[in-house]
Amino acid sequence: MPEAARVAPYAFVLLWSSSFVTARVGLRLVSPLLFVGVRLVIAAVLLALLAAARRQSWRALRVPWLHLAVAGVLVNGVTLSAFHVGMVTENVAVMALLQSLSPMAVALSAVPLLGERLRASQWLGLVLGIAGVAMVVGPRALEHPTGWRAIALGVVGAGGLAGGTLYFRRFCRDTPLLLATSVQVAAGAALTVTLALGLEDLHAIWAWPAVAAVTWNVLVVSIGAMALYYYMLAQGTAGRVAATFYLVPGAVALLAWALFGERLTPAAVLGFVIASSGVFLVARES
Repeated sequence: MPEAARVAPYAFVLLWSSSFVTARVGLRLVSPLLFVGVRLVIAAVLLALLAAARRQSWRALRVPWLHLAVAGVLVNGVTLSAFHVGMVTENVAVMALLQSLSPMAVALSAVPLLGERLRASQWLGLVLGIAGVAMVVGPRALEHPTGWRAIALGVVGAGGLAGGTLYFRRFCRDTPLLLATSVQVAAGAALTVTLALGLEDLHAIWAWPAVAAVTWNVLVVSIGAMALYYYMLAQGTAGRVAATFYLVPGAVALLAWALFGERLTPAAVLGFVIASSGVFLVARES
């Protein structure tokens, strides 16, 4: 395996975890769907300009644009929209934990869809992951009605990420990375902007924290992290790639505690440990 492929998952975890924390800052000043829409539109334009500057021909895409658009709508549009709306009312670490349902869904679905196989330890990991998530989100859902809404959005977001991962793995491999990412980010932007205009009471205060949050999420997350994600998908199996998310909830929890004072109960911390351990077991391959 190339050295870059070994380092990529850990770089991706740091970049992806940072998106939850910086988004929390931006969502204090900008409505969630508008925040995501602006982020994706700017990222799509920058990627297209970069592709033009490098004189990459769109004819080099070896798969139909529709396949790339479907993967992009799921991974960028559905996932980011759902999680950002949920983060308005829910602890960012809890939303990150809900995202850990995605690698478990990918690993489970990859068995019949992609022909991948799970070992006994990975089946144990699926059970532990689901149990750990339930330990965290169950009590929070019972505390307040908005908890159910945020958790439901987290499940939808995790489903979008899992579906997009599997779809990309099945139909979009062996495509030029820059061009493929450009199409997928643009497709996600189209969905999110449509949702924002149709469903959201748009508001924004473009003070420097909001601008900084959008800039970080455009350059570091939507371009940097997503390029790494698609690179990893091209290098490894779908289950192993998505399972790098087992590190994200813990990283987000530590960052949210240090920066925002967000705290978790001892039972929730135990749930985090169990869920992350489960996803780690899912990540192991024969």
